Amino acid sequence: MPRPRSLTHDRLASAALAVIDREGVAGLSMRAVAQELGTSTMALYRYVDDREQLEGLVVELVLGAVDSTPPPANAPWPDRIEAMVRRLRDAVSAHPAIVPLTVTHRHRSRAGLRWSEAVLAILAEAGFEGERRVIALRGLLGYVIGAIQLEHLGPLSGEGTVALSALPPGEFPYMAETARHARGVSPDEEFLGGLAVLLRGLDPADEKEG
Repeated sequence: MPRPRSLTHDRLASAALAVIDREGVAGLSMRAVAQELGTSTMALYRYVDDREQLEGLVVELVLGAVDSTPPPANAPWPDRIEAMVRRLRDAVSAHPAIVPLTVTHRHRSRAGLRWSEAVLAILAEAGFEGERRVIALRGLLGYVIGAIQLEHLGPLSGEGTVALSALPPGEFPYMAETARHARGVSPDEEFLGGLAVLLRGLDPADEKEG
C-alpha cells in the first residue's frame, strides 16, 4: 500500500462515514476505512488509537453540520425547540446508521454538546429548572433518536405496516385499523406530529406537591 499523502481526522471521519452509510455500523473497521482511503491499516494508527476514536470522529463530523445557534428569543419556546430538533433530525437522518453511535459518543462530541447547551438555554429561559429541565432534554433526545430509528428501520410505508393492517380485526381491531390509517401518514407528519405531542406535554411549572 502506498503511504497516504495526507490524512486528517476529517478525511478519516469522511471515509468511515462512507463505510457506515454503505455497510452499516457493523461494517466499520480500521481495515475497511483503510481500504476506503487506499492505504494500509497500520497507517491509520498514526492518526487514531482505535475504532472507538474513529466512531467519535464520525459522530463529530455528522453533528458538526447541525446549526447550534439558538433561534430568535422573541419566538415562543416550543417553536424554538422545534427548530433545534428539526436541525438535529435533518443532520442525523442523512446518515441514519450512525444513530447508535450518537448515543454512545454524545457526551464526548463537542458539536453534540453545543446543541444540547443551546436547547438547555432555551428551556431555562422558558422556566424549566432542576429535574424538570433534565427530563425535558432527555425526553427530546429520546424522541429524536427513537423517531429516526423508527423512520428508517420500521417506516410506516414499509412491509410491517402492511402486515399489521391485514391482522384479523376480530383479534386485533385497533392495531389493524390504526395500521390502515398509518399507511397514509408521511414521515414528516409522523415526526412533527409526535414532536408536537411531546412539546405540549412539557411544562416548565413544577407540579410536585409539597
